[in-house]
Amino acid sequence: MTADNKRIVLSSDHSAILLRQAIAAHIAAQGWEVVDIGPVTPESTPYPEHGAAAARRVASGDCRLGVILCGTGQGIMMAANKIKGVRCGVCADTFSARMIRQHNDANMLSIGARVVGEGLALDIVDAFLAAPFDGGRHVARVAMIGALEA
Repeated sequence: MTADNKRIVLSSDHSAILLRQAIAAHIAAQGWEVVDIGPVTPESTPYPEHGAAAARRVASGDCRLGVILCGTGQGIMMAANKIKGVRCGVCADTFSARMIRQHNDANMLSIGARVVGEGLALDIVDAFLAAPFDGGRHVARVAMIGALEA
């Protein structure tokens, strides 16, 4: 995967379809190639399957980053973080979204569709996508996180 990879995977469970679609359109308008693998009908679906499927796309290098959603963002994030190489954080504010990229080199973002509205969700995504990894002292800490997977 190269730094110019502008592929981003999106997925959600049934509770976040509309917000996921709004985020997908927003990201696509910024020039990202959106790989939307989430459900399109409102029947109940298991968030662990959707979180893991998106995380596998990021871990394999097929997609540079990922955005996943469920009601709170918590469950789908927990599933994504079980995939080796994924660093996903739940964010309900722009500061946290910037910090998980800058300090933790997060490659996935999770949002709770029942926690934040569409306007704030788009701002959170923008903050996540715009923030570069700071490197420096954070490189060793990110490596420590990776070592926990061994």
